[in-house]
Amino acid sequence: MSLKRRHTSARMSRTVIHNNTVYLCGQVAEDRSQGITDQTRTMLAKVDTLLAEMGSDRQHLLSATIYVKDMSLFAEMNKVWDAWVPAGHAPARTCVEAAMASPELLVEISVIAAIPE
Repeated sequence: MSLKRRHTSARMSRTVIHNNTVYLCGQVAEDRSQGITDQTRTMLAKVDTLLAEMGSDRQHLLSATIYVKDMSLFAEMNKVWDAWVPAGHAPARTCVEAAMASPELLVEISVIAAIPE
């Protein structure tokens, strides 16, 4: 069994690789004082960075779970998401309204991606 954890603390690992699949912990915005558009952009940039570090990219996304603080922000978040996802490579996706760990957070994402061989 191939299992690797990276950026591990007592609470969690930011990435886990198992059998050529990378699992990312929830990613949030770099600057929590920004609106939903900028929070979504910086959150997705963090996903890009972690996927690249693990040998994957957004063209290999398998699944995404998106948590939005308020569904009134859904359309704005989707504009950024739609521009970010490569045409023809949309993952299975779930998007739910959720209470966030910090009140200033508007969006969080967790993704699973394949690592190409």
